[in-house]
Amino acid sequence: MEVNQFLQQYSAGERAFAKINLREAELVKMNLSKVDLTAADLRQSRLGRTNLSYACLQEADLSESILWGTDLTEANLNRVILREADLSGAILTKANLEGANLLKTALNGVNLSGGKLCHALAIEADFHPASDYLSNLSQADLSHANLSYANFRMALLYQAKLDGAKLCRANLSGGMGSLATDLTEASLQGADLSYANLSGAILAKANLRDADLTGTNLDDADLTGAIMPDGSVYL
Repeated sequence: MEVNQFLQQYSAGERAFAKINLREAELVKMNLSKVDLTAADLRQSRLGRTNLSYACLQEADLSESILWGTDLTEANLNRVILREADLSGAILTKANLEGANLLKTALNGVNLSGGKLCHALAIEADFHPASDYLSNLSQADLSHANLSYANFRMALLYQAKLDGAKLCRANLSGGMGSLATDLTEASLQGADLSYANLSGAILAKANLRDADLTGTNLDDADLTGAIMPDGSVYL
């Protein structure tokens, strides 16, 4: 289907476009709220600043697509493929990314507060802040996600759920004060933090019970009140 035909049908009230081929489509600054693009081919498409709030993109392929500042509030992105896509500044509040492929995805300055990323594959994903925004993953569910080598430097992970997550060699370091990676009250039970960099991170009241801290860099980290792997409380 041509892009113009797709937009005309959407404007006429149609919302169901499962398995549509929109590869390399130019869909910048469009209003596509509540559209159903289940299993759609959107590889290398440009969707910057488009409104895709409440959209269904389950199992869609958006590999290498540009989604700068795209609004994906409460969107269904279950098992979506976003490999090497750029979502810098995107709004993903309460979005469902369970089982998503985020391999080498740029997520700089995203708002993923309340989002679900459990069982996601996010090896080498970049959550480092953008020039204008911090990456907000507060209260996000990343349990059992593979986040090895991911960059969370200076990200906000307040009360995030990372139980069973694989964070081997991930970068969660940060500066002091407001620039520190904030894992306050985060749950990291059984997480693999082997050789991760948590230097300068805030882990106050975090739960690290049964976490693997082999080779983990915790220099200057704030562990006040944190539950350590052996169940003891850090004072």
